[in-house]
Amino acid sequence: MDRFDAMRVFSRVVERRSFTAAASDLGLPRSTVTDAVKQVEARLGVRLLQRTTRHVSPTLDGEAYYQRCLAILADVEDAEGAFAGAKPKGLLRVDVHGTLARHFLMPGLPAFLATYPDIAFFMGEADRFVDPVREGFDCVLRVGVPQLSDMIARRVALLDEVTLAAPSYLEAHGVPEHPDELLDGHRMVGFLSTATGSLLPLEFTIGDMVREIILPVTVSLNAAESLLAAAKLGFGLMQMPRYHAEAALGAGELVEVLADFPPTPTPVSLLYPRSRQLSPRVRVFIDWLVREFARASRA
Repeated sequence: MDRFDAMRVFSRVVERRSFTAAASDLGLPRSTVTDAVKQVEARLGVRLLQRTTRHVSPTLDGEAYYQRCLAILADVEDAEGAFAGAKPKGLLRVDVHGTLARHFLMPGLPAFLATYPDIAFFMGEADRFVDPVREGFDCVLRVGVPQLSDMIARRVALLDEVTLAAPSYLEAHGVPEHPDELLDGHRMVGFLSTATGSLLPLEFTIGDMVREIILPVTVSLNAAESLLAAAKLGFGLMQMPRYHAEAALGAGELVEVLADFPPTPTPVSLLYPRSRQLSPRVRVFIDWLVREFARASRA
């Protein structure tokens, strides 16, 4: 294994905090990864990693070497990608909310991978916070305003939001014509933010102002699919991106209300660690992703 490959192996072990996980990411035997790190330590004459039965972490020398490795590997990848005709290659690991993936990413993914046949694509789906460095992802796609200061966020889209309710709910409680009417006996399906642990208010744009309203709640949830199901069952009003509710709207399972007072659009951002220079495969993925969101929004 040459020095550049050994740097890649060492960097992945640091990021994953595991020889086994790093070996799986790189498609190498665990013994090869272990030997590569030992050879680097022997060549440098310092201990780079602290090892226990359950945990691997860099020493101070290991952290310093890791930062140098990131810079060197990024320069090498940029240099190789600068030649005419060179195409990005390697494993691209992305974490995405499932509904976003199925609506915006999957339809165009065959064409993307046909354009870049040397990219191997892995997509994880999670509604929880994901640490890209520790969990081995190149980037994560998230809905909402990014809260992570140690991540660079690239906005790729703004999603229109709608206020919805089941016909059975509207029959029982009436169809509101103005947000003020919601305070007279209406209820909402509670959506619990995994970031704050609090219920998210309903939002309404009234003129130049955005008004937030929290209504009584019978059912509260923290997953978008369950939120949709609870609204269909008539538990109350709820808000979500229009694309997510298109099928339910088309089937008459949900009805849009208060269309003249829409919620604020929700940003979609691609986040990646500040500590990493963007690799060519991540750059082309971002450019493609922006086009896919634009295409889907026009459809």
